[in-house]
Parts: sequence; C-alpha cells; structure tokens
Amino acid sequence: MHVSTPPFSPYTKDNPFAARVLENRVLNKDGSSKDTRHLVIDIAGSGLTYKVGDSLGIYPANRPQLVEEVIELLGATGNEPVLPARLTAALSLREALTTKVSLTGPTKKILETLGALTADPKEKEQLAALLAPEAKEALELFLGQREYIDLLEEFPGAKLTPQAFIDHLRRLMPRLYSIASSPKMFPGQVHLTVAPVRYESNGRRRYGVCSTFLADRVTRRKTPVPIFVADSHFGVPADGAKDIIMIGPGTGIAPFRAFVQERVATHATGHNWLFYGDQHAATDYLYGDEWKKFVAEGRVARVDLAFSRDQAKKVYVQDRMREAAGELWAWLKGGAYFYVCGDAHRMAKDVDLALHEIIAQQGGLEPAAAADYVKQMKKDKRYQRDVY
Repeated sequence: MHVSTPPFSPYTKDNPFAARVLENRVLNKDGSSKDTRHLVIDIAGSGLTYKVGDSLGIYPANRPQLVEEVIELLGATGNEPVLPARLTAALSLREALTTKVSLTGPTKKILETLGALTADPKEKEQLAALLAPEAKEALELFLGQREYIDLLEEFPGAKLTPQAFIDHLRRLMPRLYSIASSPKMFPGQVHLTVAPVRYESNGRRRYGVCSTFLADRVTRRKTPVPIFVADSHFGVPADGAKDIIMIGPGTGIAPFRAFVQERVATHATGHNWLFYGDQHAATDYLYGDEWKKFVAEGRVARVDLAFSRDQAKKVYVQDRMREAAGELWAWLKGGAYFYVCGDAHRMAKDVDLALHEIIAQQGGLEPAAAADYVKQMKKDKRYQRDVY
C-alpha cells in the first residue's frame, strides 16, 4: 500500500503563511448578548497540514486607532525609526506599534521610568506612592486596569522618546485557536470559532488584540493573516472503535466539531457523546443545526445541553454530567476517552471535580481511589484537556 507523504511546508512560527479569510459569519442568532464568529481560512497551496486537535497560531495587528493615539501622545509623527528588542533592522514607529509590540499589560518598569522623567510634582507623588514597597496590591490593581495608552494619558509630564517607549514593550505574540474542522472533510481550509473580546476598564473601551483583528479588521480575501500550525497533544483515539465523551461549552466546542467530522470521515465505529453549554438555547447553540444533523444521522449518540440563563437556576455542563452519572460511568468503564475544552479558571475545574465525584459515587470508590482512577486515565491519554 502506498502512503503519500504530505507536501513539505516552509511555513512555521518563525516564517508564517500569509493566509486569507474566506468566510466570517456570526454564529449567534439575533437577540444574543454574545458575538461568536465562524471563520474559514484558506491554506490551499501552502503545504500546511494539521490534524484534529491542533491549534492555529495567528499573528495579529494592533488596532490602527490605538496606534495613532499612542503616536499622538508620544508627540511623534509615526515615521521615527525604532528598533524593537530581538529585531536586527530598524522600522518606523507606526509599523513597530502595529505589528511588533504589545500595547497591553504595562509593567512596574514603565512607572519607574515615568517617575524618573516627569517634572510634574503631582505625577511624581502619585507614582512614588504606587511604587512604595507597601503598595504592592494597589500597584497590581492599578496596572491591571490599564494599558500603555492610559499611562501616557495620565502622566503627560513624562516625555518619552519613541525608542524609550518601544524599549518598555514586550513582543506582540501569536494567539492560538483550537481548529474547528477536519482536513479530511475540508481540505485546504482551517475553520475557527472565535469570540471577539470587548469590555471596559478605567473608563476606556478595550478590545482583544487578535479576536477583534479577526472579527472586525480582516477584510475577506484581501487582508493577509500570518498563520502557522501548532501541534497538540489533544486528539481523537487512534482506535476508532473507542467511545469519546466531549465537554465543550461556548467556544470550547471548536475541536469537538473537528473530532466528529474526523470520526465520520474515517468511519470510526466508536460512539460520540457531547456536553455543550452556553447562555440561551434560542440564540447561543453554536453549530446547533450541525449537531442536530449528526444526532439524526446517528453520528453522535447523545448531546446533553446546559443553557445557563434559560431557567431561574443556572445550569452548567458539570450539572448535566452529574445527572447522567450512571451512563457516564458505564462509558468510562467501557474504555471511553474523556475530553474537556474551554475555560481553565472555572469550567475545567468544575468539570474535573464532577468527574472525580461521579467516579467515586458510581464506582463505589473512596476519594483517593477515584483520584487514582483519574490519574490512570491521564496516563493512558484517556483524559485530555485543551484549556485556556
């Protein structure tokens, strides 16, 4: 049997491919308080290959309005040559601020510099108070509510040269997004599920750098989007006869859409079970029509839904897990793989706690023995998480 070798791609993290966006559509229905996008990215001809479970790395650009405001506050034109860290050739201040440096997450160091440069007594006093050894908590809170532009606005008495400002900024790093498609079903394409981040802090509207770059500023088929494929430990079982349980609320649904597409394309005989949650069934069931079709065709054995705002008491995916505890344990005992994708801070912890409880209760095990069972699942790659 001849096994074809995938074409070699010269594109990597250090040499990204300039891809084009073919589709950008809102997944939420009218009336939703959320904005989640389905993006289709064209990788045809790039030689880039991926497997389900992998992520797509994207190098974003900062918002042009923000860049122009920073240039103005620096009293610069934007054409000044600067040399960001790790680069060997100078480029214009505007270009550096747009694609090379991060304008978020200011550090203590910039406050120290502003304190040394300002001639304004009030500014000096405020900065000295923030930098005092006993003000650690106040300093953390202050910086956490601000971006670099806020500091330039709040301390105009400190005149920074463009290069001195650039020296304080970290590199603009790529963002990783779980791939929401199988290459077997969509050759030459990568699908993503992206929720643009928009919020307010310190009286200013904030925008997620990469999520709003993709959702709002990339013009379909025109704007080049620098991308690379990031290999992942996350993926479907090599044995297609194995059952899988997928927990993916919100945008955590992305890799599981890819998983099921892959299992359909490879005629895997194992059963698929999805737990999905969001705010409202009518407006926030991402890819709802596709999941209903998968169930109707027998491709997905079961979908358990948790829409938190559709009833007085909030219901989450971990609650649905507990309700289905007996069946869930039967699947696990039968060798099913258990996957979690989404928010690391709360959801993944709550799901992990529910999993331990279900194994202890249904398996008649002491908590320590249930913990050992989960450890063994992880060792056997039967419990995998893609959390952020």
